[in-house]
Amino acid sequence: MKKFLILFFTVSLMMISAPRESTDSRENIINHLDINYSYNIAESLTKFKTNEKLGFRTAGSSAEHAAGDMLYEEFKKLGLKNVRKDEFTVDAWEFKNAELTYTDKKNKKQKLTLNSYAANFVTKGTETYELVYLNKGTRDDYENTDVKGKIVMVDINQREDWWINYPAMQAKLKGAKAVIAVNNGGYAEISDDALNVQDMCGPDDTPALGMSKADGDKLKALMNKNRTVKIELNVDSQVKRDQKAYNIVGEIPGKDPDSLIILSSHYDGYFEAFQDNATAVALTMGIAKSIIDSGYQPEKTIIVIAHAAEEWGTVDTRYDWSVGAYNQVFKVRPDWAAKSFAMLNFEQPGSEHVKTQEIRTVYEYKTFIESIADIIKPSVSGVYEGGIKVTTPPRTWADDFSYSIAGIPTIRNDYVGAQFMKSTYHTNYDTKATYNEKAFTYNHQLYAQIVYELDQKAVMPMDFTTRFNEFKATLDMDLLAKTGNEGKKLLTDIEEVIKTSENLNRLLADINNKHEQAIKSNNTAEIKKYETKADTVDKQLLALYKYCQDSFIKLTWEDDSIFPHEHAQNNINALNEAVALLEKGDIDTAVNDHLSLVDNNWYALSFDKETYEYFTNQVLKQDKERLNWGAGRIMGHEDLYDIIFSLQQKQKSGEKNVKNEIEALKKILASQEALMKNTVITENKQLLEVKKYLNKIK
Repeated sequence: MKKFLILFFTVSLMMISAPRESTDSRENIINHLDINYSYNIAESLTKFKTNEKLGFRTAGSSAEHAAGDMLYEEFKKLGLKNVRKDEFTVDAWEFKNAELTYTDKKNKKQKLTLNSYAANFVTKGTETYELVYLNKGTRDDYENTDVKGKIVMVDINQREDWWINYPAMQAKLKGAKAVIAVNNGGYAEISDDALNVQDMCGPDDTPALGMSKADGDKLKALMNKNRTVKIELNVDSQVKRDQKAYNIVGEIPGKDPDSLIILSSHYDGYFEAFQDNATAVALTMGIAKSIIDSGYQPEKTIIVIAHAAEEWGTVDTRYDWSVGAYNQVFKVRPDWAAKSFAMLNFEQPGSEHVKTQEIRTVYEYKTFIESIADIIKPSVSGVYEGGIKVTTPPRTWADDFSYSIAGIPTIRNDYVGAQFMKSTYHTNYDTKATYNEKAFTYNHQLYAQIVYELDQKAVMPMDFTTRFNEFKATLDMDLLAKTGNEGKKLLTDIEEVIKTSENLNRLLADINNKHEQAIKSNNTAEIKKYETKADTVDKQLLALYKYCQDSFIKLTWEDDSIFPHEHAQNNINALNEAVALLEKGDIDTAVNDHLSLVDNNWYALSFDKETYEYFTNQVLKQDKERLNWGAGRIMGHEDLYDIIFSLQQKQKSGEKNVKNEIEALKKILASQEALMKNTVITENKQLLEVKKYLNKIK
């Protein structure tokens, strides 16, 4: 990769820059931002829908295809080059209608609008059913209740309790026709009238509909003592496997065609999806337009991509979202990983989620972003008054995670902890009424400047000390000590890796400083020398980064990124606490606060074993192709279902003897301690490889 850029690795060194273009280029790009253009693009995307009342432009649907066609034409009008539709295979979902009719106390017909989840449910016109309310739809809630052929209504909090797939599967196994999930906090808190949908994470034969809390209350008030009421349903929700979807791609050619900066978003969405994610598509196009209109010639080639199938796109897998991004970087254009300087992904940038602008990036770019924070701070008052905060690592909830594990360093505006997530995310209230022009302008200015800063760097601004300092910080020293010499070796190895990474930072800073001096003195031979050096080093940095991603990024059963040792470490701590409490006779706390934390055993507390095992095997025994970006990231599983169920039964009956359960847990604890030691042994080997990579970079 030939680059004309400068790198900084420490705060003091990074404050020096040597741009190839005039410093006026940055301001020129900012001055050419057209926020009205971007807003109009966002608004236009909301017009594409499969459900006339609610919206929905979902994976592989007619609405998604039409929206993609519009973006394809707009990319060309914008002036992007090599505009194309990159095709991939997806499970498509077309949701057209979901209406429920009931008779009120005045004997009048009333009609309610519902949303659907990604599953098959098509009625022959209007069909009559008995609706039965079963609280949360757990194992205990079904006791002594026949639901065969009926519609089960449950309350759901998908933030605090569980995703829709668990009550939907439980209903199917009990013979129900479908489940209607009524919002009960966690999401859609903006109004009792709000509808909410999430990805299915389950098979397509577990139909599930969504209902607002207000409408759920209306039906509950009509129910008889058996908590049932007659209803009519008219539903059209169809899932078709192995269909086509398209990622829309365009380019701003740079002086180096083999060095890429990728601007990413997704154009599918639930309901109107103005914020999530029409505004993000618009922002990438707005930044691209400003670069083109300003006349700036980028050093690197800038890729603009709008992904399809981000919200959902694969039937019956836990990892059913970010399907378009995963396919793009792993199947359609795997070559991008070897030549991408950075991928900037955007989510919901038209809203001020929190008062601090949080930028989430890979470990290796944290130092770089922090070093330029004062330089890139936008001149927009009254928004993000808390300044800029940089966090790591990428979360699985967005497309940048797929790119990051493919070997591309990523940067994204963060949003997950914001109030918007609880109130408006994935609801019928995600409309242009949520628009915050100041936030939208701020994000345009901020990320346009980050693109500019990246484009002006000669070598990738990667600092590996951040990853390995965090690795060290996550180690439980007491548990590590029990691994003996392997634990001691791990501590020694991690210190050596951090020290060698610091030496690498100084080497890279030296290369950049000399390249800067060569540019200032217009020494053509020296410029060429250090550009060639930067090209070699970048290849080595990317190889090391990919190795680190493969080796040190694992997932919990709740999809959080962890270091490998944290899997067994977390389980050991939870099991130790549970055993100690059981020995004291405290079954309730042991089960609910500690055994529930071991792998996916939270669900063993509330659902039938068949439901629990279905979703366990969905991860452990499924074809790799359907696991997408989650393949190989889970470290293992301890099945505590029988132990938990036995303890729950004993708590109900008042039995105090839990000796057998304690002995069983101690055996599992020993297994996890052995896993911890083996993981540390593996991590030692991996750190040795990291040192080899580091020592090759000279």
